[in-house]
Amino acid sequence: MRLRNWPVALAILFVAQLVWYLVYTQRLVEALRENAEGLSQIYAYVQEGMHGVEPPPADQILIDLQSILLTSEVPMVLSGVGDTILAVANLPFEADLTLSEDQFRVRQYVRELDLEHLPSGDPNVALIHFGDPPEVRSLRWIPFFQAGGLLITAFLGILSIRVQRRSEAERAWTSMARELAHQLGTPISSLQGWLELLRLEPGERPKGLVEGEIAGEIAADLSRLEKISHRFELIGMEPKLEEVSLQGILEGLERYLRVRIPRLSAGVNLKLDLPADLPAVRGNATLLTWAFENVLKNALDALGGTGGTIQIRATREARRQVLVSISDTGPGVPLEVRGGLFEPGVTTKERGWGVGLA
Repeated sequence: MRLRNWPVALAILFVAQLVWYLVYTQRLVEALRENAEGLSQIYAYVQEGMHGVEPPPADQILIDLQSILLTSEVPMVLSGVGDTILAVANLPFEADLTLSEDQFRVRQYVRELDLEHLPSGDPNVALIHFGDPPEVRSLRWIPFFQAGGLLITAFLGILSIRVQRRSEAERAWTSMARELAHQLGTPISSLQGWLELLRLEPGERPKGLVEGEIAGEIAADLSRLEKISHRFELIGMEPKLEEVSLQGILEGLERYLRVRIPRLSAGVNLKLDLPADLPAVRGNATLLTWAFENVLKNALDALGGTGGTIQIRATREARRQVLVSISDTGPGVPLEVRGGLFEPGVTTKERGWGVGLA
């Protein structure tokens, strides 16, 4: 099951429990209504026998009352002197009172009934032992079913959160490893190219290219590798905060991208709007540079092939607060991925890894 489907599965489980509870309680209500109807019939027979103009014979009333009691599903046992079982009704098992083993089984059941309710009648004549109707027994289980359902739902919810967090962490580290390989690839390839040029005889090298220039380019690539290494060293660590000049960071990124725009995304106009009194803020220069760089690269990718404008704007919000806004005239982020835009692995690129904004 995809992790994004866990909330749907939990919602379905909750709805299923709710539907089961409604059906279960509705059946209990119907059964209680039937019992109430039986009691009203008993009351009607009693009133008819006492006040009717032509009351039915007593034996007929007793037969009718007995049939009503039998439909109530209340377990009843009539015992005589010496624990003799005289009659039974609504037992949860079949019993033939002519068999001694069934008589013994009924006596065992009578002990269970007496634990629920004291028998009624005269011990010297006969006693009625009775238990709870099925509806009452069912009602006793409802709190346990509710508690069990809530516990299962809570357990699955906690489990899904833990699994999702673990999966996100694994996906993040996998994506970071790919991103590291991707970022290391460019300067390493460049170094390999400069190495091949150094192996050439001076006369075989491109015209005007001297060893001093090659050394400068190698130094730039090594500096780039050092910067990449330092960036990834900070992952998972508590960042060290210090006074950072956002103006210096944004102007440096603007210069870095401007010389690469013709190669990365031709036709893009990069605008930088910074106030002169932009204050320094507390932050980590390496991580802030990385974050802004990824946002700007996404903007360049969005304008690739079509051209457009990227606007970098910074405004002073308070004495030590600065709002940095980066906008572009591209098509925007698709609606279906906006909710998970900052989650690891979420990307709209065909060969993206989804860690730039995560």
